[in-house]
Amino acid sequence: MATMHADRAGRGRLPRFTLTALAGRTLGAVPPPAQILVGIVSVQVGAALAKNLFGAIGSLGTVAIRLFFAALVLMLLWRPSPRMDRRSWTVVLGFGVVLGVMNLCFYMALARIPLGIAVTIEFLGPLAVALAGSRRWLDAFWAVLAAGGVVLLMEGRGDLNLAGFLFALAAGMCWGLYILLGAALGRHTSEGNGLALGMVVAALVAVPFGVADSGASALIQPWVLVVGLGVALLSSVIPYSLEVEALRKLPPRVFGILMSLEPAVAALVGLLVLHESLHAMQWAAVLCVVAASAGATRGARPDV
Repeated sequence: MATMHADRAGRGRLPRFTLTALAGRTLGAVPPPAQILVGIVSVQVGAALAKNLFGAIGSLGTVAIRLFFAALVLMLLWRPSPRMDRRSWTVVLGFGVVLGVMNLCFYMALARIPLGIAVTIEFLGPLAVALAGSRRWLDAFWAVLAAGGVVLLMEGRGDLNLAGFLFALAAGMCWGLYILLGAALGRHTSEGNGLALGMVVAALVAVPFGVADSGASALIQPWVLVVGLGVALLSSVIPYSLEVEALRKLPPRVFGILMSLEPAVAALVGLLVLHESLHAMQWAAVLCVVAASAGATRGARPDV
């Protein structure tokens, strides 16, 4: 379990101590598998809510406002100290840049293809992390099954937007790096401090794109700010806090394979919230990727 706060806030600052300590204890008390599952549901509901902003401020503007509020909330919650060694700052900067690029790519994909399909393609990144370094022939079968799912997506009625596919694939590559860097972040920083600083870096990456694409006046409309705050909490603050905490206790490979439900949850949220129905072949593709990850999970060695 991550080390809890111990008089770090100093005398005369009890409210800050109570807030951060409560957050740390709450995260630490939740089992890692439950943290991942709650994070999956939260981030997909947040993505569905974010898609409703696209018509007003575009996909890049939505990313900008989401990461801005996420960074603001996390900085207020954790109030991290910038006093870290060079290695820790290198990890934080790398994590933040990858996080910002991942969100930019994913939202550009989401503007072009359904949520369930975007997440299914993006999920190839974590699945690659889960299977990396494996020498079992069965894991090669799971990799082929996941690749078959991608082929089914491309064959489904021939109407899959190629740019959306490529953006989702790029987001998946970033997601794989995010898992590896998230594990390093947990080793080199304490509690939510590294995440808060990394989110600031991600916001600095994304906000210029959002302002250039949407304009500052569009981003500061009151209703946009309210919805953007909700998106930030659901899509960034809650799931990333849970994931970073889980990565303190789970190896990256285990983390990757435990997220096998992500594509299916995304498809269901897209159907229920956004009314994005998938064709039979596309559902089959989603199930192929889920089955590949579930199979890798079942066959994973307990020491990894």
